[in-house]
Amino acid sequence: MSHLIPVAEGIWCAAAPQTFIAFHIGTRMTVVRLSSGGLLLHSPVPITAELRAEIDALGAVKHIVCPNLFHHLYAGQASAAWPQALLHGPAKLHAKRRDLVFQAVLTEQPHADWAADFELLTIEGCLLGETVFYHRQTRTLIAADLVENFRDAPHAPTRWYLKLGGLLGNVGWHPLLRLVYVQRRKARACIDRLLQWPFERLVLAHGEVIERDAREQVRLGMSWLR
Repeated sequence: MSHLIPVAEGIWCAAAPQTFIAFHIGTRMTVVRLSSGGLLLHSPVPITAELRAEIDALGAVKHIVCPNLFHHLYAGQASAAWPQALLHGPAKLHAKRRDLVFQAVLTEQPHADWAADFELLTIEGCLLGETVFYHRQTRTLIAADLVENFRDAPHAPTRWYLKLGGLLGNVGWHPLLRLVYVQRRKARACIDRLLQWPFERLVLAHGEVIERDAREQVRLGMSWLR
């Protein structure tokens, strides 16, 4: 069985189990073929031999991206698998993970290899420190913790956690986690900028990929942020 799932032309994703406290929320990596050549890995998941072989069959990995201060758990595995790739992450993550060798600071300024493919935006006023990626050619937004999209949850505690937060079957962000938005006015301005992009699809880390009407679903899912 293939670990990589095609999402759009030149974009694939790979999901993996992941727990948050006691909840089964899963996680997802996005693989993008850059127009400059080579591949970019966004938010790495555990790199098994099978997954590595599938990725290598697509091309050479040139860049590995930790998009925020929390999606870095498997960056070391990815760097070990592809030591020639540049590792990118927010400046604060460089200090947090001194065991990793970062070659670039992730900001809104795209790397030269990405400039033709992405527009970037950093969500300010939020403790997550996330930078989201908009892929122009496919109108795909790539994020980790912007919103979550759970249509089902077989694990009972996770299902009740989502139900109580109003998230089961709804795109959004759990009320318990909204505390990470410490400067809401500043964050709201960033979300409003993000909503100016004409994205139709959203690849996220937790829950299902949003295949259509993603912009409207993000607008509704983040309407609590005032």
